[in-house]
Amino acid sequence: MKTEKEKMLSGDLYNALDPQLSEERMKARLLIKKLNDSREDEEINRESIIKELIPNSGDNLWLQPPFYCDYGTNIIVGNGVFFNFNCVVLDVAHVTIGNRTKLGPNVQLYTATHPIDYQERAKGLELGKAITIGEDVWIGGSAIILPGVTVGDRTVIGSGSVITKDIPPDVIAAGNPCKVIRELEH
Repeated sequence: MKTEKEKMLSGDLYNALDPQLSEERMKARLLIKKLNDSREDEEINRESIIKELIPNSGDNLWLQPPFYCDYGTNIIVGNGVFFNFNCVVLDVAHVTIGNRTKLGPNVQLYTATHPIDYQERAKGLELGKAITIGEDVWIGGSAIILPGVTVGDRTVIGSGSVITKDIPPDVIAAGNPCKVIRELEH
């Protein structure tokens, strides 16, 4: 039988109030508080907090506080990734971000979702769908990426976009819902 965490990470319905999950969220929130309260001149302290919060991160990860997430341990980040001010990552499923990707201020990545059927929702169960963002992607400020979405390599997402479906590599896409505007030339 799967634990609630195993159910959560596999995209099955799970109980978010499970003691293990509650403890892991509390640990993340305490680390987030430390990060968000840290000063700009405390780079070594920030690096240490970030490495503990997001252990699956490559080199040169920059999180500009404030930053928020559910667990941190479900975020997989490549090298040279940048999060601008006030980003939110609801990482109840894996969030994978490729090398050199840039996220503007207020970008929100939501893997968390709820059952469509109200009777299922009333039971208090939740689920998540993984998000994958490729390499060298630029996501404009206040964009929102919904559960289960993949954004291809080298793509640019316009500010304020709501990404509801997969976006291919090498395009500029924007809007609500986000749609491909044009292909990028190399």
